[in-house]
Order: sequence, then structure tokens, then C-alpha cells
Amino acid sequence: MAHVTVNIAGRTFRMACGDGEEAHLEALARLVDSKIAELRIGFGEIGDQRLTVMAAISVADELAETKRTLAKLEAEVAALRFAQIEASDASALVTDAVTGALDEAAVRIERIAKEMRA
Repeated sequence: MAHVTVNIAGRTFRMACGDGEEAHLEALARLVDSKIAELRIGFGEIGDQRLTVMAAISVADELAETKRTLAKLEAEVAALRFAQIEASDASALVTDAVTGALDEAAVRIERIAKEMRA
């Protein structure tokens, strides 16, 4: 198990993470730290605990919005896949109809050609 030291809101925390996850954990800590700094600029010094809770709620809100967007996009992809299948089926029907019409035309042309030779 790896360990990483991160700084959030001017405080240092030593955290454990899976091997190879160090950079990811450090990036997440920077995200939380920047969110707290952003809130501190907007609200001033209202207390570390309150700023931390507000940052957590803000990040949770962004996550919830991202999940809603993802669900919407997944539904759109599913609808597009269904439309693609329907279009493919319709295309096959049209191809079959055109092939049938061409076969009928070829039979007629051959019949007319035979009649003209006779």
C-alpha cells in the first residue's frame, strides 16, 4: 500500500492509497484544495470546517450533475443505436424490394428479347 502526503486548505495529510494511485490521489487533493480556496475568496474566512463542508457539497453537486448528464447521454446513445438498427432493417427491406424489381425487369426484358427474335 502506497502513502501520499497532500496539502488541503493549508493543512498536511498523510493518506494511504493503492499502489500506482498516488498521482490520482494527489490530483483529487488539489481539486479539493482549489475548491476550498475558491470558496474562501467568495465567502471570506467563515471557518475551515464550514469551507470544507461547502467544498464537499460543491464537488458532490458537480458529481451529481455529471451523473445526470451521463445518464442522459447514455439514453441518447441507446436511442441512436435503436434508430440505427431500425434504419438498417429498413435499408434491407428496400434493398430486397429493389432486387426483386430488378429481377422482374430482367425477366421481362428477356421475354421481350425472345419475342423480338421470333
